[in-house]
Amino acid sequence: MTISESSGPALPFDAVLCDVDNVIRFYDSTRLAGLERRAGLPEGTTSKVAFAPERDGPLMRGRITPAQWVESVTEGLTGSHGLPAERAHELASALAGAPFSADDATVDALREARAAGLTLVLVTNATLDLEDDLETMGLTGLADHVVSSARVGVAKPDREIYEIALARAGAAPARCLFVDDRRENIDAAEALGMTGVHYRGPADLRDALGFLD
Repeated sequence: MTISESSGPALPFDAVLCDVDNVIRFYDSTRLAGLERRAGLPEGTTSKVAFAPERDGPLMRGRITPAQWVESVTEGLTGSHGLPAERAHELASALAGAPFSADDATVDALREARAAGLTLVLVTNATLDLEDDLETMGLTGLADHVVSSARVGVAKPDREIYEIALARAGAAPARCLFVDDRRENIDAAEALGMTGVHYRGPADLRDALGFLD
């Protein structure tokens, strides 16, 4: 049933556009942190190298595979920190293979929004493995549409990925709620006329969807 067909009061939004990582999906970096300590590196060193724009950008835009990214991170750790190739590869692989899980409270809130008639679009900077990862978490059917940066070739906060998501949602920007953990991504959505929600925990999403209560 669509919002226009509902016999209840009109809702303020037609669609929710929602990020995945650090909103729906969270990683466990315990093993990686232990490996960094063993290597004599400050915690977070591997991520800093891995998510530098020259490595993260091609991955998020689908120009390289996750396996190629691991090799790039390995080279970065070897070159910038003088690690043996084997140790650097172990760290890069631990980052890429970190276990992850979905936040049940957030997933439940999104399911409720969709059940109420809102179109749900996942809009995420992701790798080519996203579809498999959603299946692993049992979330293949969570959303009406998935806009993955690796599939469309553009990443947040580029305007084009928002326009693609809006077209998939079939809703005007003013009728869309945009949920993300990164301020720059929210600012870009708000510049297009969407209502932004800065996600720091499930309560932020629940508060934004309070009109469903």
